Amino acid sequence: MSHPPLPLVLTVAGSDSGGGAGIQADLKTMLALGVHGMSVITAVTAQNSLGVRGAWELPEEAVRAQYRAVVDDIGVQAVKTGMLASAALVETVAELLAGTDAPVVVDPVGVSKHGDPLLAASALDSVRTKLLPVATVATPNLDEVAQLTGVRVASEADLREAAAAILAYGPRWALIKGGHLEGEAVDLLTDGTEEHWLRAPRLDNRHTHGTGCTLASAVASGLAKGLTVPEAVRAAKEYVTGAIAAGFALGAGIGPVDHGWRLRA
Repeated sequence: MSHPPLPLVLTVAGSDSGGGAGIQADLKTMLALGVHGMSVITAVTAQNSLGVRGAWELPEEAVRAQYRAVVDDIGVQAVKTGMLASAALVETVAELLAGTDAPVVVDPVGVSKHGDPLLAASALDSVRTKLLPVATVATPNLDEVAQLTGVRVASEADLREAAAAILAYGPRWALIKGGHLEGEAVDLLTDGTEEHWLRAPRLDNRHTHGTGCTLASAVASGLAKGLTVPEAVRAAKEYVTGAIAAGFALGAGIGPVDHGWRLRA
């Protein structure tokens, strides 16, 4: 098999009709970062800048067929997971990932920016016991940390406890996103021994739809290029910070980050 000209990254996630998050955000991020993006769609959502109007998950066999089609023929150098909707889909995807020799970035999507649930409560246990153990990096936000571990982060000092609680489920690295805290946007990346604190100024821009999807996809893109986890996360944080700064109004609610900000800079 000839070597592909670009690193190959696969996103396993839901579709966002508004184009700001999900599969759409993932593929835009991958294009912007110079890798070839491929997709396994797990669910179709009807959503816009105001929220999610409906979500329809795909059958397990459709998800499995998409995944096998890509991996068996084209191959993959990193995988990113997003919205997996149900326990059955979480378990199907975890099983597929366990048999794939590539780094995996798990964004344990629980709720949308608008507070709409994107994961059945019954699926939380599958995320803990099946999905997190196959992750190279898990990238939960503070709400997702609370959902998965019960740890509530009130200040920067609590980020260590949150990371330890996530690492206990088995991912190699945890990236705890402190964006919902007061003050500057601080994230903690740790594997339980080394710690990397990533800081960025808090930007006065409410158009942040798709931030989590974009960050996880950017990390996967870095890993596919051969960067170490700390290097990939640092580069991803830089890309996302710029994308948030350039985010724009769309519709009547929360607009998306600008995935192509570097092209326009």
